[in-house]
Amino acid sequence: MSKQTLLQIDIEELSFETIIGILPFERTNKQRIVVNISFKYFYDSLKNNYIDYSEVTTLIKDICEKEKFELIEEALLFIEKKIRELYAIEELTLKISKPDILPDCKVGVSLSI
Repeated sequence: MSKQTLLQIDIEELSFETIIGILPFERTNKQRIVVNISFKYFYDSLKNNYIDYSEVTTLIKDICEKEKFELIEEALLFIEKKIRELYAIEELTLKISKPDILPDCKVGVSLSI
C-alpha cells in the first residue's frame, strides 16, 4: 500500500546576478537578487517520487537569465507558473529581493499561494 506524506522543500538565500529592473542601468548591468522559495508536495515512499531541489534552483536561475524581467512582480508570476507546470505542488511561497538596489535597505516582493 502506498503511503503519501506531505513534505515541504525550502530553498533559502539563492543568490545570483541577473538583468532585472526598469531603470536604464538595470537593463545593462547585472545585479544580485536573492530568491527564497518554499513549497509542499506529496511524497510517495513506494513510488520514490520526489522533487529535486537542485533542479528547481537551476530552473529559477535559467528563467531569470533568459527572460531579463523588468519587474520583480513579472519574475515572481513567471516562476510560479513554471513551477506549477512542472511539479505537482500544494502550496508555494516565493520571494525575490534586490538587496543592493537601495543603500539603506533590501527591497523585495513576495507571493504566497
